[in-house]
Amino acid sequence: MRIGELAERASTTTRTLRYYEARGLLHAERTANGHRTYDEADLRLLRQIQVLQRFGFELEETRPFVECLRAGHPAGDACPASLQVYRRKLAELDACIAQLQDVREQVSDQLARAVEAMHELATPAAEPGGPQASPRCELTHAPPPMR
Repeated sequence: MRIGELAERASTTTRTLRYYEARGLLHAERTANGHRTYDEADLRLLRQIQVLQRFGFELEETRPFVECLRAGHPAGDACPASLQVYRRKLAELDACIAQLQDVREQVSDQLARAVEAMHELATPAAEPGGPQASPRCELTHAPPPMR
């Protein structure tokens, strides 16, 4: 199939296919007149790249999966190098999740303090005419550094 047909079947652009070719992820055969041609195996490689990118993998991280398919394995993740990329990606995701959990705890704590401060403002002072507590706004202070 020609580059336009491959692009259409993979829901991408010919520019993207040329970029993948320049990066060594996709290899086109050339006809006598220089046109690029591809086969079903190329479509399969392209779909593997697309799935991994939807999962958040960088383009270069897809290389072991592509090479695994090119080596004739039934799946792109049937090779040790692909499994290593999965492990690295999971560690990266775990670190992001931990960081988000820390931020969530900080926001939750801040919300609790804000609700408490609003409750204190709504409660009448113990002595009429006595000094009222000034509102606390801890958002004006710099948050603790993220880990």
